[in-house]
Amino acid sequence: MNNSPGLPAAASPKPGSQSALRQRNEQLIVASLRENGALTQADLARVTGLSTATISNIVKAMCASGLATTEPTTSSGRRALAVSLLETPDVAAGIDFGRSHVRIILASPGFAVKAEKFVQLPVGHLARESIATAAAMLESLLAESGIARSQVTGAGVGVPGPIDHRTGTVIRGAILPEWVGVDIVSQLEQALRMPVFADNDANLGALAQVTWGEHRTVRDLMFLKIGSGIGAGLILNGSPYYGHTGITGEIGHAPIFDQGLVCRCGNRGCLETVASTAVMIELLSRGEPAPLSVSDVIDRAMSGDAATLRVIDDAGMAVGKAVANVANMINPEIIVVGGPLAPLGETLLAPIRRGLVRHAVPAVGEGTVVAMSSLGDRAEALGAISLALSHSRHWPR
Repeated sequence: MNNSPGLPAAASPKPGSQSALRQRNEQLIVASLRENGALTQADLARVTGLSTATISNIVKAMCASGLATTEPTTSSGRRALAVSLLETPDVAAGIDFGRSHVRIILASPGFAVKAEKFVQLPVGHLARESIATAAAMLESLLAESGIARSQVTGAGVGVPGPIDHRTGTVIRGAILPEWVGVDIVSQLEQALRMPVFADNDANLGALAQVTWGEHRTVRDLMFLKIGSGIGAGLILNGSPYYGHTGITGEIGHAPIFDQGLVCRCGNRGCLETVASTAVMIELLSRGEPAPLSVSDVIDRAMSGDAATLRVIDDAGMAVGKAVANVANMINPEIIVVGGPLAPLGETLLAPIRRGLVRHAVPAVGEGTVVAMSSLGDRAEALGAISLALSHSRHWPR
């Protein structure tokens, strides 16, 4: 039984455990050093919010694994240790499969992006064909960037659908129905010839926010991805939350209207039937000579088109209503919205906030920040890198 993406239970920390929290804290320290350069341990404690004892223990382990080094310095007239990252030739890969794309990013353990590639895929792409495309893209990236295959310590992979971590397979309800029942990890490891760690794309988006984004010190965060499907990733008490089988955050299948349309999951009136980009495009393409794209929807909204703004407002209110039910239960500090509609900014965020405030307990609705992700459409691939790095040999086990 897998308790965490891509690893057997005996080798993987259970999400929410002390081991998972330690990995999260390690990534927080690395990200802080990457952004600020060398810092004393006292400065790291101040920047990250971690205790000095936690900083000291993790820094010792990072030095032992060759990820960091320390040297004596003076801070405020007192002797101290300055901590610096050591650049290594190794990299991790982050692979994001979408409904119609695959993106690969290579980055160092110090969170420095080394190479990136994006390719469009046909809607309804088969797993074996898309995996072969990703393998070819990786080979091309390595050749172009001069990185040897032996330097790639592993790959994190995101897919737009729930993954049962007991079996490692995509289950019913995924945006890619052609991938249902596929053992993602096994097939990707054969194609890529390296360790692979797979997860739902929204979970990886949440992980990216607290490792690459500006929310690295947030301990309770919800990442909401609005695209062809709608999913949520959770960071609770500083660690990714996966629940019993790994199937969490399926907010797109939360019923909003009892008499609504039948959803692809089999239920009626789910959030995805009223607020996904696919539904927006369907509504706004009526009477058009050709179906609109997400870019068209964004452009029309930016130009003030009344019909487009109404569709976005209705969708945002529905999202806010669904989010309110989650917020009432877990009381997140912040809800970060991502996905292809991110350029809309406040045009989308404002109705989500209204729906949240209207349907949540007042103290929760008014006390929860709703913000747009700054990572754009790279969030899932960046989160996949964080997942791979957390299991890399550069990180203490």
